[in-house]
Amino acid sequence: MKSLIAFAALALAAQSFPARADAVEDFYRGKTLSMTIGTSAGNDYDFRARLVARHMPKFIPGNPPIISRNMPGGGGIVPTNWFAKLAPRDGTSLYMIQSNMMSAQALETQGVAFDTRKFFWIGNTSQTPNVINSWHTTDVKTIEDAKTRELVLGGSIGSASAVYPVLLNKLIGTRFKLVTGYPGGNELNIALERGEIQGRGSNSWASWKSTRPQWLAEKKLIILVQIGLQRASDLPDLPTMIELANNDLDKAVARFISSDTAISRAVITTEGTPPDRVEALRRAFDATMKDAEFLAEAAKTQMDISPLSGVESQKIADSIANTPPEVLARARELLGDMLK
Repeated sequence: MKSLIAFAALALAAQSFPARADAVEDFYRGKTLSMTIGTSAGNDYDFRARLVARHMPKFIPGNPPIISRNMPGGGGIVPTNWFAKLAPRDGTSLYMIQSNMMSAQALETQGVAFDTRKFFWIGNTSQTPNVINSWHTTDVKTIEDAKTRELVLGGSIGSASAVYPVLLNKLIGTRFKLVTGYPGGNELNIALERGEIQGRGSNSWASWKSTRPQWLAEKKLIILVQIGLQRASDLPDLPTMIELANNDLDKAVARFISSDTAISRAVITTEGTPPDRVEALRRAFDATMKDAEFLAEAAKTQMDISPLSGVESQKIADSIANTPPEVLARARELLGDMLK
């Protein structure tokens, strides 16, 4: 009798799984998904999001197309607020979130009206560090030079490109002068070529390699410091911001600010998305990261692909949002008016 009951239970389970899978496929069939990109066009966020959007549909049940759109504003705060409040909460909305949104939330940066812990992380495409650079025509060739000479860096208000220079000025005495107002990396690069600025307050190392490899080959970019939890394998002699900090508390602040580089190009979906659709999107993302056509297209532009699963990415994102109060208090002290 027990064996009959067990057999019946297994048969029921076998029948219910396809039903659940069919429900997800039925939902997505005929739908069009959106991929929001929180920057202007022509930068690494833009290229990566569009690459994922081109290849991921073949792994989503029902094969819905994904349409990408740019929504720059407030260093990522404006599109993240929109995504939290107005994007459909049914699994049709994706967003390549800017990496510093968790720290912006933890620091209670002005304008933040979202809670990243309520989003669902679908997966992350890169664990590349960020870097600060000078232009080859300046006299600033090392981070030590930046302590004795002023360097005009371009950035966007609310983004990492504004946070890093201010923090380093306070932590180690650099003399970075920040010029903001640029909507994204493409505009910053144009300003760099025109001589309006002498460097960028932040860009991902992977982005420089994929979007401006000729500048690296011609040694037009001088990388001063990297922001990450460890040194990149191809930047072995360049210090991290954590290493430059002078005491344990300041190192903890630098680690807090640097942690988001571990999920530097992540895709998320909205609060309220049903669990079976979250799981389907995560599986589709993981399959995309292993897809030969996706990897071949990424390789053509020298785009770094070092993925993390949605579950792993979510743990890192939540840990940043849940940073201890004493570390946040010191970070607020150092960043001051930037958070207002």
